[in-house]
Amino acid sequence: MKVSDILRVKGNTLYTVTPDEPLSRAIEVMADKDIGSLVVMDNGELVGMLTFREVILCITKRGGMVSDSKVRAAMDERPRTCSSDTELDEVRHLMLESHARYLPVLDRRVLAGVISFYDVAKAIVESQNFENRMLKAYISDSRGDEPASGPQL
Repeated sequence: MKVSDILRVKGNTLYTVTPDEPLSRAIEVMADKDIGSLVVMDNGELVGMLTFREVILCITKRGGMVSDSKVRAAMDERPRTCSSDTELDEVRHLMLESHARYLPVLDRRVLAGVISFYDVAKAIVESQNFENRMLKAYISDSRGDEPASGPQL
């Protein structure tokens, strides 16, 4: 399974901010849209990632205040990325190694989407459930099991 499979199911809605937007506005967008991350874009280029982790760290450093902070002050300037062709196994390892909960998906430097740890876990569980159903059907079919019905008269 590839990242493109997740994006196809997930859809292509993207939320972005610029590095010079007020951090308070970015937090409002994240809360309003119920999302955990925003991709930081500048002149069509990915320049960072803003997640609740970075927001909390920034607020903590500023004594619990957002004040006039800009997104630039909080964002991760070097987010890990993947492409649509990246295999899900590689994404899992990448996310675990870097403790990344969100990965921007770049195809030839163009933002194609964002996948979350939740998206990856959901895809894996669904894939395993499908595999289990197929194996059970195969086993049942190879034994010649008949579907359970009432007693034969």
